[in-house]
Amino acid sequence: MAATAAMIEPFRNPVTAEGIFSCVVKLLNSRAELGRRANRQDQRFEERQLPMLWILTPTASEALLSSFGFRTPEESEGWGRGVYFLSEVWRVGLIAIHQLARTPETMWLRMLGRGRVQQGAIAELTAFPVNDPLRANALQLLYILQENLQANTPTNPTMDDEDQELVMAIVPLFQQHLQEAREQGLVQGLVQGLEQGREQGLEQGREQGQRLILESFLQVRFGELDPLTVTFLRPVSALPTAEFTMLLVQLSMLPIAQIDRQQVHNLLAESVLNNRFSESGQEQRPVNLIPNLLGLSPENLSLLLSELPQLSLENLIARLPNTLEN
Repeated sequence: MAATAAMIEPFRNPVTAEGIFSCVVKLLNSRAELGRRANRQDQRFEERQLPMLWILTPTASEALLSSFGFRTPEESEGWGRGVYFLSEVWRVGLIAIHQLARTPETMWLRMLGRGRVQQGAIAELTAFPVNDPLRANALQLLYILQENLQANTPTNPTMDDEDQELVMAIVPLFQQHLQEAREQGLVQGLVQGLEQGREQGLEQGREQGQRLILESFLQVRFGELDPLTVTFLRPVSALPTAEFTMLLVQLSMLPIAQIDRQQVHNLLAESVLNNRFSESGQEQRPVNLIPNLLGLSPENLSLLLSELPQLSLENLIARLPNTLEN
C-alpha cells in the first residue's frame, strides 16, 4: 500500500455505495488537478503519477463488492484475503478488514476494524515489549485513530460503546508506555541531579520523562506546536502522574485540528490551574479564569506560569486582565 502514492480513506462503519462514490470523486479530482498542473508546466501527464485510492472498511458485503465489480487479486500477486480491486484503470483498492488474515503484517490495518477484529489486534500489540518502537508508534496512532475515523460519521459526534471500549483498552497500554518513558527520564534526571541530591534528581527525571511524552504526543496528534501550547509544556509536565495521564486521555479525545487549538489550550490551562488551586477553598473557581489566562501573550503567560506556585488565587486574579480584546 505504501509502495506508491496513495489516498487512504478509512471508514469507522461499513462503507456504503455513496461512500465509495465519494472516495472515487476525490480520486478523479486529484487526477484532474495533476493534469492541469502538468499542462501549466508543459509536462506530459503520466498515469504513474496518479495516486492509488485505498478504501478501508471494517466489513463489506458480497452484494456491495459485486455491485461495483470489485475483484479478488490472483494468488500470485500476494495480497491475501480481504483485498479487492476495481479494474486496473481505476486504481482503486478496497480492504475488507474483517477478512484479513491474523498476521503481524495486517495488525496495523486490523486496528482500524471493529469488535473482535480490533480487540485481537490490540491484544497482539500488548504482547510487544514495552520499549519496542513499534509499540510506541502504534500507541500514538491509536489515539489519533478515534478522530480520524469519526470524520466519516459527522452525524454521530459522540462515541458509541465500541469507541468507549477502545479508549479503555488503550489506556493501560499508554500507562505502561508512560511508566517506561518516565523510568528513562528518571535515569537522566538522576545523572543530572547527583550534585543536587537524589530526591531532586528523581523529581527532575519524572518531569523530563513526562515532558518528552507530552511534546511527542501533541506533535503527532495536532502537528507543529503553536507558541501558546509550548508555554504550557513545563507546568503540565510537572503534574502528578495520575493527573498527567488523565490529561493525555482527555487530549486524545479532542478533534484533530491544525488551526483551531482552543480546546487544547483550555484543557492545558485547566489542568495547571486545578493542580495549583484545587484545594484553595476559594469561592472563585480557577477554571473561570481560563479565558483571561489565555488572553495573555505567550511571553506574559510564560512569566505568569513560572510564578504560579508562589501566587495565591487573589494574586492571580489581580494579575489577569479583566476583559479580553475581541
